[in-house]
Amino acid sequence: MNQHLLRVEGLQKSYGPLQVLKGISLDLRKGETLSLIGPSGSGKSTCLRCINFLERPTGGSIFLEDERIGQLPDGRGGLRLMSDRELAPQRAEIGMVFQGFYLWPHLNVRDNVALGSIRAGGMARAEAYEMAEEMLDKVHLRHKADEYPERLSGGQQQRVAIARALAQRPKLILFDEPTSALDPELVGEVLGVIRELAEEGRSMVLVTHEIRFARDVADRVIFMDQGHIVEQGSAAEVIDTPRVDRTRSFLGQVGASAGHIK
Repeated sequence: MNQHLLRVEGLQKSYGPLQVLKGISLDLRKGETLSLIGPSGSGKSTCLRCINFLERPTGGSIFLEDERIGQLPDGRGGLRLMSDRELAPQRAEIGMVFQGFYLWPHLNVRDNVALGSIRAGGMARAEAYEMAEEMLDKVHLRHKADEYPERLSGGQQQRVAIARALAQRPKLILFDEPTSALDPELVGEVLGVIRELAEEGRSMVLVTHEIRFARDVADRVIFMDQGHIVEQGSAAEVIDTPRVDRTRSFLGQVGASAGHIK
């Protein structure tokens, strides 16, 4: 548990003159769940998307098990950005679950989960289908393997998306507000699956507005605001007894301060 799986050092991201990330540094140990919380626009999702280079950082370094992500020596003593082809093996080690589900509507659930292993991983179809059903078991949807996305609820579609990410057998899973597109009554089933993955010891970074869930599931919590890390520590420390006024103000606004959590 003490070995760092992920290290982010001085991460910066700008869009023209707008600086969204202003030197973010964080780490994640193997088997740990880290939650990023904070107001909308604080840079949480951008940070997550930079970790697997869906967004190319403006500055800083990212390491997965001490392998630099997204950059290679340029032969002149510096670094250059990898091409998408060069990045593909690294991205395969980092699963990602988005706000939207992004399932192929013309494929059934089994094929949606297996497709990446067949196309990108070169896995035989029969083996990929067996693996897909194993992953669907983990999200309690094996009985829906032959259904098409349009016949599933939003919560079920998001659980299929989680199974698809698990099918990569990634070292790290990133969750970018996975319940924000769901009706309130469907949120619990997705959070339940994420809780089970955390209990299995999966290495995960979770961006969420579900503050109570972050407190219950995360080993550590980072509070971000305006592109900075304002406060970090154990979930109980940051959410129950925040040290920084800005953190206390945010938690009070969302009704998640220590006095409100039961």
